[in-house]
Parts: sequence; C-alpha cells; structure tokens
Amino acid sequence: MASITVPQQGLGRAIPAPSLRVRDYLRWSVDHKIIGVQYMATALFFFIFGGALAMLIRWELLTPALDMMADGTAYNTLFTIHGTVMIFLWIIPMLAGFGNYLIPLMLGAKDMAFPWLNAFAFWLIPPAGLLMLAGWFMGQAEAGWTSYPTLSTMFSPGDGQTMWAVSLHLLGISSILGAINFIVTILNMRPAGMGIWQMPLFVWAILATSIIIVMATPFLAGALTLLILDRVAGTSFFNPAAGGDVLLWQNVFWFYSHPAVYIMVLPAFGVLSEVLSVHARKPIFGYRAIALSSMAIALVGFTVWAHHMFTSLQPELRIPFMITSMIIAVPTGIKIFSWLGTLWGGKIHFTSAMLFGLGFLSMFVIGGISGVMLASVPVNIHVHDTYFVVSHLHFVLYGGSVFGIYAGLYHWWPKITGRMLNERLGVAHFVVTYISFFFTFFPQHLAGLQGMPRRVAVYAPEFQTTNVIISVAAFVLGISTFILLYNMVASLYVGKRAGANPWRALTLEWATTSPPPPYNFVGEPVQFSDPYGYGTPEAATYLDVLDKRFPPPSEPPSEVTARPAPAPAGD
Repeated sequence: MASITVPQQGLGRAIPAPSLRVRDYLRWSVDHKIIGVQYMATALFFFIFGGALAMLIRWELLTPALDMMADGTAYNTLFTIHGTVMIFLWIIPMLAGFGNYLIPLMLGAKDMAFPWLNAFAFWLIPPAGLLMLAGWFMGQAEAGWTSYPTLSTMFSPGDGQTMWAVSLHLLGISSILGAINFIVTILNMRPAGMGIWQMPLFVWAILATSIIIVMATPFLAGALTLLILDRVAGTSFFNPAAGGDVLLWQNVFWFYSHPAVYIMVLPAFGVLSEVLSVHARKPIFGYRAIALSSMAIALVGFTVWAHHMFTSLQPELRIPFMITSMIIAVPTGIKIFSWLGTLWGGKIHFTSAMLFGLGFLSMFVIGGISGVMLASVPVNIHVHDTYFVVSHLHFVLYGGSVFGIYAGLYHWWPKITGRMLNERLGVAHFVVTYISFFFTFFPQHLAGLQGMPRRVAVYAPEFQTTNVIISVAAFVLGISTFILLYNMVASLYVGKRAGANPWRALTLEWATTSPPPPYNFVGEPVQFSDPYGYGTPEAATYLDVLDKRFPPPSEPPSEVTARPAPAPAGD
C-alpha cells in the first residue's frame, strides 16, 4: 500500500522558491540543476544553427539545378554539418540536460555522484562545437555526417574534416563521463525504500542509455583516431591501395552509430512514460515491461549495425542481421502498446506536453514501420541511399526524439523556471509543428521509392514538385520553432507562477519548490511508494500534504491551507 514514509517539516509556513540568476548559468558550477540548464541552453543554440542549415538545404532543393550553392562541395558541407550538429550537439546534449536536471531530483538526492566530473563533461561541449564550426574557415568537412573513407580521407583535403573528427572525440569523452556519472548515481544514490522497481521510468531510460554510451562510444573514439592518423600522420588504415580497408570504418562507425539511435531515443521514451501517465491521470500500464524493454533495446542494439551495409555485406551475413534488425522492434512495440494501455480509460488532459507526447507516439510508429521495412534486405537494397532513408531517420529522430524533447520542455519547464508556459501558444506550436513536420518528411518516402538519391543538390526534374512541397513545409516547420522560443522568453518575464507541483504528479522532483533550492529539498523529501499510483486515496492524501507544504502561488503565504481533496479517480 502506498504511504508517506517521511514526516513533513515546516508544515506551517510556505517554503519560498529560490530566485534565478542568469550569471549563475554562465560560469562553472557543480550544481546539477545549473549544469542541466547549461546543457539545454547550449543544445538549443546549436538546434537553431543546425535548423538554419536545414533551411538553406531546402532552399537549394526548390529547383533541380544549383542555385544558391556555388558548387556541389558547398552543398556537401551544408548537409555534413547539419547532420552532425543535430545529432551530436542538439539531441544528445539536450536529453543529457534533462537527465542532469532530473535524475537527482527523481531519486531524492542532493546532486549527482560526481559533481565536478559532471561540470567537466558539460564544459567539453562548447569548445567541441566551436571547433567544428571553425572548420568553415579552414575547408569544412564535406563527407557527410557518416564521413565514410575515402570521402573523408582522399577527397576531403580541408583541415575542417580533421577538426570535425577532433570535435567528435571531445563530444564522445563528454558523453562517456556523463554516462559513468549517471550509472553510479542511479545505482548508489537511491533513497531508502526506493528499489529498482520504484524508480521512475525516465530513470530507467537514462540508465539504459548510459550503458549504451559506455559500451559503444569507445568504438567511435577508436575509429576517429584511425581517421585522424590517416589524415595527419600518413597511415593507411582506410586506404585500400596501401593495404587498408574502407569497410573497417563502416563496421566500427555503425557499431557505435546504430546504438547511438537509441542514445537519442531511449531518454525520449522515458519522457513519454512520465508525460502520458501524469496527463492521463492513470497508472502506467506495464511498468516492468517498459523498464525491461529499455534494457533489452540496449542489449539487442549492438547486434544490428550491419543492416546499414547490406549493399556491401557478404550475402550469407545479410539474413542474421535482417533478423536481429526486426527483433529489436519487439521491445519497442512493448513500449508502444504499454503507452496505449496507459491512455486507455484515462482522464486525458490535452496539455501542450500531452499533445507532443501523442504526436511522438504517432510519428514514431511511422518511423518504426519504415524501420522494419528497411530491415528487410530486398527493400533496403532498393531504397539504399535514397530519400526513403532520410524520411525514416527524421521520423525517428525528429518525430520521436525532438517531439519527446518538446513534451519534456512543456512538462518540466515549470519545475526548472517556476513559471508556466502559455498553453495557447503551446497548442499552436504543436499544431503547426505536427502538420509541417508530416508534410516535410512523409513525401520523402515516396520520392525515395521512386528513386531520388539523397545528398545531392542536382536531381531529376520529375522530382521538383515533390521537393517544392517538402521545402515549403520545411520552412513552416522552421518558423514553428520560434513559437516555442517566444513562449519560453515571455514565460520568464510574464508567465504565470507555477508552484511546486502544477501537474499534481507523484514523482519526487515535484516534492520541492520550483525551481528547487541548492540541495534540491528542504529537509528529507517525501517519497510516495508508487510514482504512478494515480487514482487512489493514498495519492490524494500525498498530494494534499504536498499542497500544504508548497501552497499554490495564488494563495497568500500567510494563509497556508490545504486544497480540498480531489476525487480519487482524478489523482
């Protein structure tokens, strides 16, 4: 039975939230909350930059001939840096920012296990990003975000390609250090009474992601080291004329990069589990199945890398990798049906966070279906290096990861800032984003099936109409981002004060002020034994006690009274 395990302190007075100071976020700090905001602010900067490159790409593709670009090399540079920035400087650090901010709070801890290491991991990211962008002044990388040799060796003479590799090295070190910190924190800093089966599912997702990072990222570091040596030291690891092997890069790179897809998606899965349960006011369906499926994805994800190489793989090896590539859809399917079970019969509140959560669910299913298609050898060979692959990638990483990030922002923004985002603007942001995203990337499936190759600026004229539709939708998608940015800035100045628990949620991050104090909690946090136990009398009692300690902001501090207990079905 659920219970309140720790007596509340200071029940007769309102506990004030600390004030935000901008200068705190512009300097070194070992406070996990400040570091989390630093991650997210840095990632948002690179998101805007990478999005601007996407707009230039779509502008060029309005016509079948070169218009804006001087030559194909300039176009190659655009999509190389766009892809790299969006993966390594936007999605991965943004989700790491959520993890840094929330994991200690969800565990009732004062900070991460290694605060200094946490800060060091973040401060590797800004110089790595600047190093990558500085390559534009030295002959930017132009071999695509995958940087296959010999494109990245013999046919990329600029020093920017070397700087690209060094930049990824720094980002990889940052990821490994952060992942070690997460694992130690999660396994060793849970409060008394919180076993692994009482952890929020977001914590499970970060744990699975961290295991992948620790196991996979060293392989990327090894491949990048060999690439740098080939470029600057005259070695021949990838030069077949001197006994090297170009497929060595592909094997090692994809051994990291396909698990890296789950590095970008698993935390968003965790976000979705939190958002759906809270805003549907219903216990999560299949808690253990969702938790264990995250670990299954982390394990099976290391067995599928060669499906990126079906066109160059020995025929006898294609079938085993086709099978494993289809098997990995099973734990993902378990999550999908569990989330649908959570929604079924719930009292759904269509908040901005919930809308983006539902958008994630629908778009990711499309990406998952196209992923199963690509796991099939005949289909994969037919659409290899076409826009079908581009569409699949964006349905997974934008329709999945980015929609999950948006859901998380709308859900936890009140906790981070103490202010509510404007719900009308949030709904407008969702509607514009959802429609423009679909018309940007779904037609790419059709273009790919008809044979339009990716990564080209000059294409056959029969694809122009499709590309005009895609580009116009992409421009609207780019504009939609500014709705969110305006909402965020306006919220900081005129947003409604949020209070400690505006969503009346049960996980521990809501059992403190918004934003939380320096060491997260005043006294010992109150732990509710079931973080998803909505709809029970115990949940109503727990939330009532929290309301007494952290009264809604509309109530005068001198009149600290409890709200009437809501109907059990609503909690």
